[in-house]
Amino acid sequence: MYILDTNVISELRKAKKAHPNVKKWAERVASASLYISVISVLELEIGILLLGRRDKDRRDNQQGAILRAWMDRHVLPTFSGRILSIDTDVARRCAMLHVPALHVPNPRSDRDALIAATALVHALTVRPGM
Repeated sequence: MYILDTNVISELRKAKKAHPNVKKWAERVASASLYISVISVLELEIGILLLGRRDKDRRDNQQGAILRAWMDRHVLPTFSGRILSIDTDVARRCAMLHVPALHVPNPRSDRDALIAATALVHALTVRPGM
C-alpha cells in the first residue's frame, strides 16, 4: 500500500500526458491500495486558491476552476476513506524525522516530514515524484 506525494497526484491528473514512469507505476498498482495525506489536500487546495486568485490573467481563473472541479469531483471522491489525518502518533513520528541535528544544513520541510511520518505510522510506502 502507498501514500502518494502531492506531486504524484498532480502528475496523475495529466492522464495520457503524465510522466511515463508515473503512468507505468500507476497502471501496475490497485487504486484501492493508494492513500493520500491531509497534507496533500492542503497543498492542492493552496495551489488551486492561488491560481484562482490571479486577477491579471483570465486563463488562470479558468484553470483554477478546472482544478477546483478536478479536486471536488475526482480527488476527494476517489480517495474517500483513504485520506489519512495527522494525529498524535503522526506528530510524534514527524518530530523524530525533523530533528535538526539529523538534517543540517538542509532541514526537511514540515509538510514532507508529515507525509513521511503518516506513511511510517500507517505502514505505507511513500510514492514520491519522478
